[in-house]
Order: sequence, then C-alpha cells, then structure tokens
Amino acid sequence: MIMSVLSILFSAALVSAYSFTFTSKPQQCANLSLQISGSGKPPYSVLIIPYGPSPLSNNVEVRTIVSQQFPGDDSSLSFQLKFPANSQFVAVISDSSGFGSGGTSVAASVLDSSDTSCFNATHSVSPDFPYNINPPNQVVQCSPSRLWWTPSQVQGTPNFQGVIPGGDSFSIPVGTITNVADMGTGFQWVPTVRAGTTLLVVSGDNRGLGTGGSDLFTVSAGLFPNSSCATNTSPSSTAGPPAGGSYPTNTSGGTTSGSSGSNNTGAIVGGVVGGLAAIVVLGLVAFYIIRRKTGPTSQKERPVNLLHGDPDDNEPPSSYQPPPYLQPDPYLVTAPTISSTSAQTDHVRNSALLSDSFTSSVWRQSGLTLLSDPRSTTPELDAGVLSPPTTALASSRKSGMSRQLRAVNIIQHEDAGPSSAQEPAEPETIELPPAYTNLRKEPN
Repeated sequence: MIMSVLSILFSAALVSAYSFTFTSKPQQCANLSLQISGSGKPPYSVLIIPYGPSPLSNNVEVRTIVSQQFPGDDSSLSFQLKFPANSQFVAVISDSSGFGSGGTSVAASVLDSSDTSCFNATHSVSPDFPYNINPPNQVVQCSPSRLWWTPSQVQGTPNFQGVIPGGDSFSIPVGTITNVADMGTGFQWVPTVRAGTTLLVVSGDNRGLGTGGSDLFTVSAGLFPNSSCATNTSPSSTAGPPAGGSYPTNTSGGTTSGSSGSNNTGAIVGGVVGGLAAIVVLGLVAFYIIRRKTGPTSQKERPVNLLHGDPDDNEPPSSYQPPPYLQPDPYLVTAPTISSTSAQTDHVRNSALLSDSFTSSVWRQSGLTLLSDPRSTTPELDAGVLSPPTTALASSRKSGMSRQLRAVNIIQHEDAGPSSAQEPAEPETIELPPAYTNLRKEPN
C-alpha cells in the first residue's frame, strides 16, 4: 500500500514538473535567451529583478524590473538585457499555474560587452509608484507587517510577490485593505518565511509585475522569536543546485553547478527515495521494538549475597561450623576449696585482692604461672587474676579460719569478632550465694 501511494505521488510530481535553462550568457545590452523544459502549462513568463547595488559611478541605477511573456505557447524566449556589466539579477519563471512555478535562479552576473547603447549611465530610473512597509526596512518571521501605498499613484489594486534567490517564489496574499493615518492604504501581512532567509519583495499594479519596484530584506527572528506560522511548506531556499542551469554568478568567471531548475526530476526522485528510505528505517525500528516486547523476558542482574548464597539456589545452605579455636567456651566457676580455717586472715587477703583488681591491670590466665602458689584450683587463679605474692598469702596458709568467697565479674572477650547484637551489652554480673564459712560456733 505504501509503495502504491509513493508511486502515485511520484507520477504526479513528474507530470507537473518543468524547469528552465539560460541558453545564452547574460551580457551587457545583449540578447538573453531562455528555454523551458518539462510539462508546464503555457503561457510562460519570466521576471528579471535587479539584485544588489548598481555598478555605475555615483550609484546611478539604470536597471528596471523586466517582465517578459513567452510568445503564445512557445517554450523559448529571447530579449535584450538592458543591464550594465558587473551588475546582477534574479530570474523567476512562471506558467499559468502560478507565480514562480518554474523555479528561481540565484543572483546571475552580467558580463561585459562593447555595446553600451541600451542605457544612460548618467540618468537614474525609478518605478512607476513606490510602496512602503511598516515596521520600516525589515521583515520579521511570523510578525505582522503592513504593506501600504498612496492610492493616487497606483492603477488598480497593487500586487506583491516574494522572491527567494535560489529558492521559492510566491505571491503575497492581499488581505483586507484599510486606511491608516500616516500609513496610507494597505493591508497586514504575516511573513511565513523562516528567519535568516534572503527575500525580495516585489510590487506591481495593473501596469504589470514589478512596476512598483522591489526591496531586498534578510528575514529576522525579532526580539521575541515566533515560529508558530512556519510549516513544512513555508517558502525557503531550496537545497541543491538552483534553477536556470549553468550561468555566471560573478565577473571572475564562476558559474552555477548546472541544474536546469528547482522543480527538476532529479530533485523529485531524490525526495521520493529519501522518503522511502525513512519509511523503511521506521519499519525496522518498529519491528525491533515489537520483537523485544514479545520475546522472552531477559533476566535482570541481581546482587549476590555472599553470606546467604543465591536466592535461586534450590539446595538448602549447608550449616556453618566455625573452627575449634572460634567455638565459644563457657566459663565454669570451680568450687571453692577450703584449706584454711583462718577466716580473719582470708578476709584481709580478699580485701587486698579486690583492691589490686581496681588499681592494677587485669592479667589473662595462661598455662604458665608467675607465682609459686601450688593451689591451682583456688578462686584467685580460677577467676583469671593472679594474686600478688604478698604476706596475705602466707598468712592465709597459716590461719585456720575458712576463706570467704568473693564476687566475680565475668568478661567475655570478642577475639573471634563482634557479637550479633547491634549495641554492646552491659557486662553480666554473676552473683553467688554466701558461703557461710565465716560463722563461728557458739560455745556450749
């Protein structure tokens, strides 16, 4: 279906396409010849518009806008070009379908010749009537402008054309005509030409196209750029070689690249092929998106927990057993041994040990003892604190009184790493019941 639509558009474009070619080089006061090719709708006409400043001394302007009709239904035309050497002009070809339908040339240069009889180099010419634009001397994209004139100077209703060298040419629609103080009779025009485009505004009346002269503008964006009126069909400079074929564009011998017109077959074929390629690319993109949506869902990468393993693993995790040296070893308090009956001496000894535990560092119990105390199962050694060799030990052995048990703080070291609790727990205190070893028997 898409191919059918493209074929219809391509065929219609080929049927209505036509262009023109300069068959002679533009020369001062020489005949300029043009040839129409393609399937236009005669009668044809050409509009020659002066471009740029006059090359004559004192800026004398001898060029006027030339509007020439092709004879009958002829496709060729030759007329005298009354322009001085080193000047420039733009040619616009039209047929019965509309203004500028045959293309617009870029600025062509006039070559020198020995004939100077076609103009008076000391006398300037002027259009039949002047026209004005407001705001003055500017055309702003999508910003209203007022084209106006003095009614007593025109014949009938003026007409206006927009000419873009090397691009599109178009008729400016005449809106509602109003009379405004200090701005004569005219109408409002909203230019749809894009900013940065070179534009010639040509005016005429019932005496012919161009009788009101022309002005050259560069379309600006304005202080507050507005492109709301611009569309894909807005007039613009066309890409590729300009219309008119090969002709000089400067006095040093430079010429155009040789296209025969702006609406030529090559440009149309290129546009159709480009549109077809864009459709193919869009189709491939759509196919890729649909394929991704209907295809198998790709598994997303998930972080692996090194402690708990892969959650997709069906096998139960093996129980972890720490090495023997990391296994917890509970602290066991040995039973107290009573090898002395001197309770008073043991009380003094226990007080000395408790005092030393707060004033000296705590020693870890090891397999080697620095003391020669043979009682390895006494509460002093079992508690992990080595009793200093003082007289209290000697007196405890000599005393017959029973020793009194003392309170023990148990400290669990974290050599194998911190515990699972988030906050450190307070040290646990184990309280033992009184030994009742310090009670004396009442005499009978």
